[in-house]
Amino acid sequence: MGITDSELATLLGPLEASKKPIVGEFMRRLYEVYKANHFTYLEINPLVVVKNKVYILDLAAKLDETALFLCSEQWKTRDNEQVTFPAPFGRDLSSEEKYIAELDAKTGASLKLTILNRKGRIWTMVAGGGASVVFTDTVCDLGGAGELANYGEYSGDPSESQTFEYAKTILTIMTDGTPHPEGKVLIIGGSIANFTNVAGTFKGIVRAFETLIDKIREHKITVYVRRGGPNYQEGLRKIKEAGIKLDLPIHVYGPDTHMTAVVGAALGKSPLPECTTAPKTTGQFLLTPERNTAGTVRAPSTSSLSALDTDKKSVLTNGEIGRKIEARLPNGQLVSLFEKNTKAIVWGQQLKAIQGMLDFDFVCGREQPSVVASTYPYTGDNKQKYYFGQKEILLPAYQSLENAFKKHPEATVMVTFASLRSVYETVLEALNFPQLQVIAIIAEGVPENQTRKLIRVANEKASKLYRPGSVAYVSRSGGMSNELNNIIAHNTDGVFEGVAIGGDRYPGSTYTDHILRYENDERVKMMVLLGEVGGEEEYKIVTALKEKKITKPLVAWCIGTCADYITSEVQFGHAGASANATSETAASKNSALKSAGAYVPASFDDFGKVIRTVYEDLVTKGVIVPGEERPPPPVPMDYAWARELGLIRKPASFMTSICDERGEELMYAGMPISRVLEEEMGVGGVLSLLWFQKRLPSYANKFIEICLMITADHGPAVSGAHNTIVCARAGKDLVSSLVSGLLTIGPRFGGALDGAAQMFSDAFDKGLSPMQFVNEQRRLGKFILGIGHRVKSINNPDKRVEILKSFALDKTIFKQETPLLDYALKVEQITTSKKPNLILNVDGAIATIFVDILRESGLFTPQEARETIEIGALNGLFVLGRSMGFIGHYLDQSRLKQGLYRHPWDDITYVLPEGEEFGRFSG
Repeated sequence: MGITDSELATLLGPLEASKKPIVGEFMRRLYEVYKANHFTYLEINPLVVVKNKVYILDLAAKLDETALFLCSEQWKTRDNEQVTFPAPFGRDLSSEEKYIAELDAKTGASLKLTILNRKGRIWTMVAGGGASVVFTDTVCDLGGAGELANYGEYSGDPSESQTFEYAKTILTIMTDGTPHPEGKVLIIGGSIANFTNVAGTFKGIVRAFETLIDKIREHKITVYVRRGGPNYQEGLRKIKEAGIKLDLPIHVYGPDTHMTAVVGAALGKSPLPECTTAPKTTGQFLLTPERNTAGTVRAPSTSSLSALDTDKKSVLTNGEIGRKIEARLPNGQLVSLFEKNTKAIVWGQQLKAIQGMLDFDFVCGREQPSVVASTYPYTGDNKQKYYFGQKEILLPAYQSLENAFKKHPEATVMVTFASLRSVYETVLEALNFPQLQVIAIIAEGVPENQTRKLIRVANEKASKLYRPGSVAYVSRSGGMSNELNNIIAHNTDGVFEGVAIGGDRYPGSTYTDHILRYENDERVKMMVLLGEVGGEEEYKIVTALKEKKITKPLVAWCIGTCADYITSEVQFGHAGASANATSETAASKNSALKSAGAYVPASFDDFGKVIRTVYEDLVTKGVIVPGEERPPPPVPMDYAWARELGLIRKPASFMTSICDERGEELMYAGMPISRVLEEEMGVGGVLSLLWFQKRLPSYANKFIEICLMITADHGPAVSGAHNTIVCARAGKDLVSSLVSGLLTIGPRFGGALDGAAQMFSDAFDKGLSPMQFVNEQRRLGKFILGIGHRVKSINNPDKRVEILKSFALDKTIFKQETPLLDYALKVEQITTSKKPNLILNVDGAIATIFVDILRESGLFTPQEARETIEIGALNGLFVLGRSMGFIGHYLDQSRLKQGLYRHPWDDITYVLPEGEEFGRFSG
C-alpha cells in the first residue's frame, strides 16, 4: 500500500514539469522509508533538486513508540545504542514518578502517576484510564483544582504486590513534610472492573495503610472508597475492616453508589452518599447469584431491545431479536452488529473471558452460547470445558484460524486477545474470511501505521474493526463501559447495545459510525455518547445533529474537562486524550454538542440524572412502552470466588507445609526466596528449609553441603553408576538413565544411612556400652550398619570420613556436642581391633553426625528427631548427592558417544544342566 498516483500528483503539483519524475521517484522511496520505520510524522523543508539529484537540507521525523518492538534495530543510534524516548512533554520525572514508571514497564498491568502539587490536600488513586479522567474532572468541577495533588491510574489487574507499591508511593508523598492544617483526603475510586480482582488489589492497599499508619494519622488523612467489579464485596469488606482495626476514617461504597458521588463528600461539597441495601447494578451476577433470585430494583423494561455486556461483546435479550438483521447503511456498514443468535470465535487462550461471556449469555436468556469455538496457533486442536449455567459443555479449540471458520460458518464475530505484537497479522488473516462482520480487538498500543492499514483493508471489505478492551454504549474508554452500563441500568430500562471504540489515536471505528447505526435501527429510542478530550471526532456528531442526520435524543458528555484547570502538561488516560487546540478540549466539545441539540449535563455527576430525564420524557410521550421486568436466572458462583469470599469450605486433596508459590514471591518453609539468596543460605540452607522446615545453623548447612559433595560419586563400577551408564548407552534420555541408577539404592547399596542412624541411636539410648553393643549385634548375627569397608582400613583410612570427623570435632566451627559420633568412634576402636577394615564408613559418619544435629542443635524435639530418621530423610542425602554423579555419568557417556553396551561372555559364568539332568528337565 504505497503512495497513490493521485496523492503523488497533489504533492508534486507546484513543481516544474522537468523535476516531477525525479522528485516523484524520490517521494515513492521516501514513503517506503516512512512506512518501514513507522514514522507518525515526517517533514522535509527545504528539498533541493540539482542536476537530477535530490538533496534534503532539513528533515524532522516523529517515531511511533508503540512500534519499538518492530524497529528497535533500525532506530539504533550511530553508537549502536537503543533509541530512548523522552518523558512526556519533555519534563523531568520525579523520583516517585520514575519508580512507578519502572514498575509499569515490568508488568502487563498499567501503573501511571503524575504529581501535580506535592503539597495539595486532595489525592486520588483511581483504577482505569477513563475513570481516572472522570474523577479528576469532578474534583476540578467542584472547585478542587488548586488542591489536586496528583493524576494517575492503576488498572489491568495489577497484583497485590504491585498495588501495594503504588499505594505506598502515593501515601509516602502524601505524608511527607508538615501536616496540612485541614488534613488530607485520599479518593480510592474506579469504574466497575471487568477482570481486576478488587479484593486482591485492596489487599495491597490495606498493606500500605498498615505500613504507614502512624504517618497517615499524623497527617489526618480521610479515605473515600468507591469500587466495583470481580470480588468487590470482599475487597470492600477488607478495606472497611482495616479502617476499624487501624482507627482510620474510611468511607466505603460499592457500585450501587454513583461513581463520583464520593468526590463531593470528600471535598465537603455534599453529604456522604446513602448506602442502598441491594445494589441495583446489573453485571453482578458472576459474584452474587442470590441477588438475581431476590429481585433487582430497576426501572421498568421496554418492549424494544435491551442488552448489557460486561465481557467484550453485546448480546440482545428482549424484543425483536430472533431474526438476523443484515441491513446496511449507505456506507456499507451493518445497522446491527450483534443479535440474539450471533456466534463468535475467540482468538487466544482466554478461558476466564470466554466463561464470562457464556455466563452473560445464560443470564440474557440465550438458548445457545454465543461462543462456538476458540483458536490459538500454539496449541493443537482440542476440546475445552466450560459451564453454560449449571451444564458443563465442551467447546472446540483450533490451532488454525482458517480451520475454525471453515468448521463454524455461522460465526460472524471474532474477538481477538492477540497482543499488540501479533494482532496485526491475526486480524489481517481474519479479514480474508467473508463471513466475518465484526472483529473486536482487545489490544491497545498497536503501531499506528498497522492500525491505519487494517482500517483501510476493513473499509475495502465493508466491515469494521473495534479496538476496545471492553464494550459499553458509545465510548472511547473500555474501562468506563461497565460504569455506563451501571448508570443506564439505574436510570432507564437497560442497554440495547454498546461499543467502546478504544483510546488509541486511530480507532477501528468512530463515534459517528455507531451513532448513525443506532439512528437507523428502529429498536433504538435514545442514544448516549461518552467522548473525551483530544481529537475532533465529536464535531462530526455535532455536524450530523445540525444536518438532522441524528434525530433521536442524544445524551452526550466529553470527559477531560479537568484539562482546563491543570497548568502542567498531563497525558489523560488514552493515547488520543490530549488537546492540541482549543477546539479539542472537552469543554469546547460539550458546548458544541449542547448547541447542536444534544442533552449535555453540567458535569459527569449529573450524567445519570439527564439520562433519566430524557428516558422518562420518552416514556411519557409513548415512544418507549415499559414492559414487564423479568429477573435473570441465577448463575452458579465459581468455586474460586466462593472460596475467596469465605462462602464454602472443602477438604483439600493435598496438604503441604514446605513451599508456597501462590503469592507474589516463592516461599520456602515461610521464608521468601529473595531472603534465602540475600542471606546466602546456600544449597544446605535450602535443603534444611524444604526437608526439615527449619532454618538450621550455618555449620549444619555446611555439613549438608559436605555430605552432598562427598557422596556425589564413587566411580563407574558401583551398581547405581553402572546402571546409569548402561541405560545411557541404550539411547535412553537423562531422566530414564538417572532413575535406572537410583533404583539400585537400597540396603545393599547406599541405603544404610537411616539404618545406621537407627542402630547407633537405639544402642546409645538403651545405655549399652560400645562393647555391649558390639557383642549384642554379634549374638544376633547382624552386621553393624555404618561399620566396614571393602578397601579402606584403619591403616588406609577413607579420606571422606576423615573430612567429616575433622569438621564435626572442630568445636570452633561445629558449635555443638556430638555424643553419638563419639559413641560410634568408640565402637570403631573395638571393631578395628578385630579386623582393620571394620572402620566407621561414610554412611556411619554421616548418620551419627546428623543425628547429633537433630538432637543437640536445640531446633528439634526428641519426637521430631526420631520422626526425621524414621521417614528416611538421611537416605535422602545419599540419593540427592549421588544423583549429581549419575547425571555426570549420563552426560559423560553422551559426550563420548558410546554405543549400546553388551556384557562380554568371558565375564559371565554359564551354569547349565548337563547329561541326564538335562533330559529330566526337558522331558
